[in-house]
Amino acid sequence: MLRSMYSGVSGMRGFQTKLDVIGNNIANVNTVGFKAGRVMFKDIMSQTISGVTAPVDGESGGVNAKQVGLGVSIGSIDTLHTGGSAMTTNNPLDLRIDGDGFFLVKLTADQEVPFLTRAGDFHLDALGQLVTSDGLLVCNAGGDVLEPIDFEETTAFTIASDGFFMLKTAAGATEQGDQLGIARVTNPEGLEKIGGNLYRVSLNAIAEGELEYTNPNNAEEGTGAVVSGQLEMSNVDLTGEFTEMIVAQRGFQANSRIITTSDEVLQEVVNLKR
Repeated sequence: MLRSMYSGVSGMRGFQTKLDVIGNNIANVNTVGFKAGRVMFKDIMSQTISGVTAPVDGESGGVNAKQVGLGVSIGSIDTLHTGGSAMTTNNPLDLRIDGDGFFLVKLTADQEVPFLTRAGDFHLDALGQLVTSDGLLVCNAGGDVLEPIDFEETTAFTIASDGFFMLKTAAGATEQGDQLGIARVTNPEGLEKIGGNLYRVSLNAIAEGELEYTNPNNAEEGTGAVVSGQLEMSNVDLTGEFTEMIVAQRGFQANSRIITTSDEVLQEVVNLKR
């Protein structure tokens, strides 16, 4: 009976965590570049009451082990790096990666390892530098920050699918500027979320532990093309999240009922001798 109570407690804790993740997903349903989370459970070790007996040919049959499970625990909290839906904004500085890859951004120009993000809502600051909404500098294909755009010489610009800035000068000529940099990660689920739509590289995200810089629309690296004038929205599916919320709620209620029933049985045992 005590085993059932502890199993119920472990189940309630697990479903509490599941509800926490679901709540975060729903809260970020309109967050640009957000990737939904998912909780996976695993059973805790089982207590063996009696072991296995091997069969003997022509004499006796085998007997299976008798085991009682001791509850559940969190197996993993996964980040689902599936593509989000595209939102057309017609703003040339709103960029979306159509496929694999992450934008590279740095807090300062001398930051050694850049942060990664799928949120492409970029802006130009007073110096003409391409930055995020929080002021982080966007990196080029070499991993360095982009050179500021010269407003005196440039009247307009566009961003091609391979990440190159096509600058139109005051004289009417078109020049090729810097190339936007992105990175492809072997195991995106190994990235560490640090807030602000940013990821930090971890030891389980990249095999060698060092980030390799590349460019968009690279067939050899398998990176996606850059689409200007669009943003990648959250990949949260509200229908699925509300369904999982109901499952988590009922699971929590069922585990609480296990505790209540175990308590009633224990109460009957206590009352056997009056």
